[in-house]
Amino acid sequence: MSRRIGIAAAIWGASILLTKVIGLVREAVIGRVLGGGSDADLYFLAFTLPDALGYLLAGGALSIVFIPLFAGYIARDDEEGAWTSFSLIANAVGLGLLVFGGLLWALVPTLAPLVGPGLDPVALAELVLLTRIMLPAQAFHLLGGLLSAALQARDRHALPALAPLLYTVCIIGGGLLGGAEAGARGFAWGVLVGSALGPFLLPLVGCIRMGMRWRPVLSPRHPDLRTWLWRSLPVMVAFSIIVYDDMILRREASLLGDGAVATLEYAKKLMKVPMGVFGLAAGVAAYPTLSRLVGEGDKAGAYRSLSEAVRRMLVLAFGAQVVLTAAGPQLSRLVYGARIDAEQHAAIGAALSVFGLALWAWAAQTLLSRGFYVLGKTWLPSLLGTLVVFLAYPIYHLAGQGLGTLGLAAASTFAVTVYVLILGLLLRREYPGVPDGFGAFALRVIPSVALGVAVPTAAQALGLDLGAALPQAAVLGALGGASYLLAALALRLTEAREVLALVGGRLRRRLRRGTPGREA
Repeated sequence: MSRRIGIAAAIWGASILLTKVIGLVREAVIGRVLGGGSDADLYFLAFTLPDALGYLLAGGALSIVFIPLFAGYIARDDEEGAWTSFSLIANAVGLGLLVFGGLLWALVPTLAPLVGPGLDPVALAELVLLTRIMLPAQAFHLLGGLLSAALQARDRHALPALAPLLYTVCIIGGGLLGGAEAGARGFAWGVLVGSALGPFLLPLVGCIRMGMRWRPVLSPRHPDLRTWLWRSLPVMVAFSIIVYDDMILRREASLLGDGAVATLEYAKKLMKVPMGVFGLAAGVAAYPTLSRLVGEGDKAGAYRSLSEAVRRMLVLAFGAQVVLTAAGPQLSRLVYGARIDAEQHAAIGAALSVFGLALWAWAAQTLLSRGFYVLGKTWLPSLLGTLVVFLAYPIYHLAGQGLGTLGLAAASTFAVTVYVLILGLLLRREYPGVPDGFGAFALRVIPSVALGVAVPTAAQALGLDLGAALPQAAVLGALGGASYLLAALALRLTEAREVLALVGGRLRRRLRRGTPGREA
């Protein structure tokens, strides 16, 4: 069992890292083809309604809810029951796509002004076209998610892990083939083709090879369909800040003029790279262990393991935050290219610095939420996230109107930080009496982060300027990262030493394997 988990973790870890690297290439291509003006704004805005359809049909919860159902049948050697359960849920999702997707398709012209209230009639017409190109992609993502879940339930992870890579490559290809003449339309068609080939076709091929039996059945009274619906309902009805922050930012930024949506999207996508690598990878790796401990009745052990995983992950997240804050404008120039002018690169860097203040929260929520999921409590995180949206939305609007893109970035950072702090306090109540070590951790990590940001800031104030974006970003990032790490070690931040020991141990093992004669 441990060998299977290790193999799965290695596959998904490599996939997440490669996806983020290729994602940076995608963003670089988008920046160089679309620039930072209205074309980029429209491309990013066009994701809003398709994403809303995915959230409405609980796309993010499909695999988490379905895998235990499918795996239960496999464990009982009931192949027929497994594919009956798959067919019932897949057909229900397909019916939902047909009804809600068709309705949304018809309403796109009516809803477009709500998505981008600051757009003129010509831009709104283009937004309608782009949205309708991307909308069918949700069918491939949602149904493909169930196919991938069926494969993962049998410990077949390679094809599901490859799916996002192929999806991203297709977006890049669509943009490059379309070029500046096609503009955002080239990338939109890449989204549609990529969703069909990656998230849907790859796992479909794997399931067919596995003996898939997808039948045209639908039974509303079947217990599996009811279980799926009940466990997915919190995601369907909630408006959690974690999933709706992007939509709010796009809508409010559209009121600020050309390029505002692109500025925030470009900045946040840079922030999401370490968030995904550290936060999502830690969540995927920790979930099986937490589930096992809770299943064995060791809730205290589960919370100790969760707390330890969160603290170690936060050491990396705070380090990434320091680097992003130190070298934001240079990273923007390096990734997005010369099509964006210097003033907008500076705005992207400033927004990135503000978004980076909540990088720890974005990364931590992927783990903290799983602390509730292993207890079977999916409602509380969703309801809390919804409450934060309704309370924070006026702050987004006022901050955007008063401070522009920087105000919107600050509102996002505030809302997500509040959500994660409350989520952590509520999670602690689920595991009473178990120490988590977060107090001592905060006392050491906060001054370390402060020094990590101060050193490169002072270096720039004293005139450090290496001209080109790459060396400037490398030097500033190295100054910030080294200052943060040295301060953490000087303050005896245990988790920093543990992370260094883990990384150093892996490097030494690789060096031993690669050195002739050492095996003897």
